[in-house]
Amino acid sequence: MAGCSVRRQVPAVGFTLLDGTPSSTVDLRGQVVLMNFWATTCAACVRKMPQFIELHARYGGQGLATVAVAMPWDPPASVSHFAQTRRLPFGVVIDTQGLVARAFGDVTATPTSFLIDRRGKVAHRHTGEHDFAALGRQIERLLDEV
Repeated sequence: MAGCSVRRQVPAVGFTLLDGTPSSTVDLRGQVVLMNFWATTCAACVRKMPQFIELHARYGGQGLATVAVAMPWDPPASVSHFAQTRRLPFGVVIDTQGLVARAFGDVTATPTSFLIDRRGKVAHRHTGEHDFAALGRQIERLLDEV
């Protein structure tokens, strides 16, 4: 979707963060959101998680919200253990019922990421490993949008 002039609205879907906090895509409006669908059983997801942590550290104070959505097949204990041992500094969702994945177009491949603008519209969807330098530039452009 990169380069698309028409952005589609993100679905309104609620979820509970690993720490028990209820949230939703509607609650995230006004921020640039990086929503990453991942699994602890996905080698690329695990290998690249430090780069998501770096992006969050770099842009979190400027208006970037990062949400890591664990896939329905990922055992909750594994997700919780991963988040704790890796000290993930952003919201983690265990999508046990697959509601978030379905709302975002039946996401089944990991990693799949959505970059969402401040108005709650999808600016970019990417499946597979990221070019994190390019992703950083996309985030910067969205943070600069009014």
